[in-house]
Amino acid sequence: MLRGALRFGLGPGLLGRGLGTHRGGSTLDWDGKVSEIKKKIQSILPGGAWSPLCDTSHLPPEHSDVVIVGGGVVGLSVAYWLKRLEKQQGGPGSIPGRGTKIPQAAARPKKNYLWYSQASTVLSVGGIRQQFSLPENIQLSLFSVEFLRNINEYLAVVDDPPLDLQFNPSGYLFLASEEGATIMENNVKVQRQEGAKVCLMSPEQLRKKFPWINTEGVALASYGLENEGWFDPWCLLQGLRRKVQSMGVLFCHGEVTRFVSSSNHMETASGEKVTLKRIHEVHVKVDHSQEYQPVECAIVVNAAGAWSGRIAELAGIGKGPPGTLQGTKLPVEPRKRYVYLWHCPQGPGLEAPLVADPSGAYFRREGLGNNYLGGCSPSEEEEPDPGNLEVDHAFFQEKVWPRLARRVPAFEALKVRRAWAGYYDYNTFDQNGVVGPHPLVINMYFATGFSGHGLQQAPAVGRAVAEVMLEGRFQTINLSPFLFSRFYLGEKAQERCII
Repeated sequence: MLRGALRFGLGPGLLGRGLGTHRGGSTLDWDGKVSEIKKKIQSILPGGAWSPLCDTSHLPPEHSDVVIVGGGVVGLSVAYWLKRLEKQQGGPGSIPGRGTKIPQAAARPKKNYLWYSQASTVLSVGGIRQQFSLPENIQLSLFSVEFLRNINEYLAVVDDPPLDLQFNPSGYLFLASEEGATIMENNVKVQRQEGAKVCLMSPEQLRKKFPWINTEGVALASYGLENEGWFDPWCLLQGLRRKVQSMGVLFCHGEVTRFVSSSNHMETASGEKVTLKRIHEVHVKVDHSQEYQPVECAIVVNAAGAWSGRIAELAGIGKGPPGTLQGTKLPVEPRKRYVYLWHCPQGPGLEAPLVADPSGAYFRREGLGNNYLGGCSPSEEEEPDPGNLEVDHAFFQEKVWPRLARRVPAFEALKVRRAWAGYYDYNTFDQNGVVGPHPLVINMYFATGFSGHGLQQAPAVGRAVAEVMLEGRFQTINLSPFLFSRFYLGEKAQERCII
């Protein structure tokens, strides 16, 4: 019975049911009371304007409709679409347009964590593609590229300069061996059905278009003709941040340490006992301080990326008997990935796309000076320790460089100039995003687990999460295969095209 219920459609959104109205009303009432208290104190004290006895500006607010845990592009996108869509709604049950606060607290593994210093957003290679195997991922990226190409129509702020994402539409080039050729053909068929412009190329066509490629071991290639390439991730992050601040979103630099929730024990028709939880407060520990602030809220969005599994545990998710919904964990963990930048005077020219080799190695051009970015995802046995962001230079020498030089002989003469490491929010179940509400912690929503393609899909994912929160269902793109319940049901949404 419970499994059948989990496959059923989503119910009315929490905000649509008036929960947001209640919390929002509290926020507005609180602001009004503070204003009255200030006036009374000012009338009693001699002299100038009232000033607080102690500075609390660094603390989060005491009340908020929505708390978004995670300040990267995914969390920012959720905040943006919530504000934009509720403004379009403007009716009862939506977030009040005035006085609403959506604090974003960074979910962090260590106390000395620097804001954005370990964020996946700014450490990525900034690619966007439609060459996926699942229709949902293709649709997400098609919307996101439209968002990026018209970025200033979405994120313009009065009196601020326009954004320049430096979008380079050079495409993605996937190479397939004899073993992977049939899978590639099937993937391209799905991509074309969803509206992506992708062509298949034989080894002969590949050599003719890109003479710098060694086609040994390549049976087939797929090449994105439109709306694929790379852009500046930092610009997107700062553009979203600037925009949501102008819309009234409040930022908080701190660490989520605790959730205060209430429980309701129930029994299904089949006799299975479940416990429904509702989060009432989020405790945020402020940077460089022993202070923490409890934030009363209606909804929590877990967009904490690589650390979202820890945030889920704080909410009690996965703490139950094995094999039950109560005991089903959020299978998202940090996976460390290296990015290397090298120089090669005789390397591929300006027409070079982002190339993904069957060996797992990939590269793209960086700028105009014969510089290139690239790397290679390690095997399960080679997974590095995610406890730090130190770079393993031997991994490039032993694993990455030989594969690059085999595919592009000019790379025999490359010289590494610098390197860095970043985190994937890696979904160990099926390497796909987790989007939407938790079935038992009824006011926690997920936007995480994208396993390397969260940056490029963030604009569309933010819209999807906002739709579910406000309307109770996905409206623009049906992301039901990405719901949390699939982990309990054992229904993988397996993505074949992971770099």
